[in-house]
Amino acid sequence: MNSFFLGSLLHLSDPTLPIGAYSHSNGLETYVQQGLVHNVATAEQYVKQMLEANLHFNDAAFVCLAYHAAAANDLAQLQLLDEELGALKLPVEIKSASQKLGLRLIKIFRRQQEYPLVTAFEAAIVAKKTHGHFAIAYGVYACLLGIPLAEALYAFYYNAAAGMVTNAVKLVPLGQLDGQDILFRMQTNIAALIAPTMALDRDLVGVCNTGFDIRCMQHERLYSRLYMS
Repeated sequence: MNSFFLGSLLHLSDPTLPIGAYSHSNGLETYVQQGLVHNVATAEQYVKQMLEANLHFNDAAFVCLAYHAAAANDLAQLQLLDEELGALKLPVEIKSASQKLGLRLIKIFRRQQEYPLVTAFEAAIVAKKTHGHFAIAYGVYACLLGIPLAEALYAFYYNAAAGMVTNAVKLVPLGQLDGQDILFRMQTNIAALIAPTMALDRDLVGVCNTGFDIRCMQHERLYSRLYMS
């Protein structure tokens, strides 16, 4: 991967992109308030399980599918994938967050270069023919920017892990070094997920994580909240 692709990858997967991801805990706030995540060990287990039992079968899998659809310049397939991903996101807050993050990602990158496929996809969003979920937008841009799929996936997982660790440091709370230790150890787990995600049986895409869905729904009714989801 040359330096241009590396720069594009770092930009696309930057946890500090102003898309609003920092305001979402993806259910972690509920886990903390219920005492399920309360120290370094339980925070690390939470991150590991989210990567391996949730993202692997859901958002990361859709990154791959959107990447291939973009490579085929198949707008209709992108819209079908976007609809499917939305149907799999049962908690209202999670569905809404995914849509907002995806649209904001498009708004950032369309200022740098216009792609007919993205223009058509965004027009479908504006016309309310599709929603524009983050994983779909990420996969499309990874393809159009010429980023190899394996590297795009690794960065997607790393971005998600970094966000979860940052939230855990604030919510549990953990020490900053504790959070960095978790993130460092997650690199091995992330690397082990790339090939299985790229080769995932299509029938396994969308495998649900009931506990996660329930706690995301419970988040809507927490007495006090720091995060939107």
